[in-house]
Amino acid sequence: MVYTVGEMAKKLDVPASTLRYYDKEGLLPFVERSSGGIRMFQESDFEWLQVIGCMKKAGMSIRDIRQYIELALRGDDTIDTRLKMFTHQRDVLLAQMEEMRHTLETVEYKCWYYETAKAAGTIDVPRDMADEDVPERFRAIRRELKTIPQE
Repeated sequence: MVYTVGEMAKKLDVPASTLRYYDKEGLLPFVERSSGGIRMFQESDFEWLQVIGCMKKAGMSIRDIRQYIELALRGDDTIDTRLKMFTHQRDVLLAQMEEMRHTLETVEYKCWYYETAKAAGTIDVPRDMADEDVPERFRAIRRELKTIPQE
């Protein structure tokens, strides 16, 4: 079955302008065109487009996605290079996730801090609380926030 830009965009839950942008950036060399130049998406293009969307969400640049597509279209001789691209991006994502986890822990600590202050009617209570009275899960964050890094 053949799909128009609008139909494929709807299947992917993206604006049609996204697919036009991908095409303009050279990310859709596999998409056929009619004699009138209209893009004709095939069922087989769906997986490509999902991977492109995933790569964008993973933070890969258009240039790197274009390189990946070019490598994939060249065949099995580029498997190692493509694997390296994805393992690198996985490492980038894992580092970002760890950073976000730490940020979330800090935000959760501050929620606890202000919930405790609100219940007491003053920030003096959580601020002056002994470490052993702070929930264990927040102790490391609290110490980290109170410690000035040494140069």
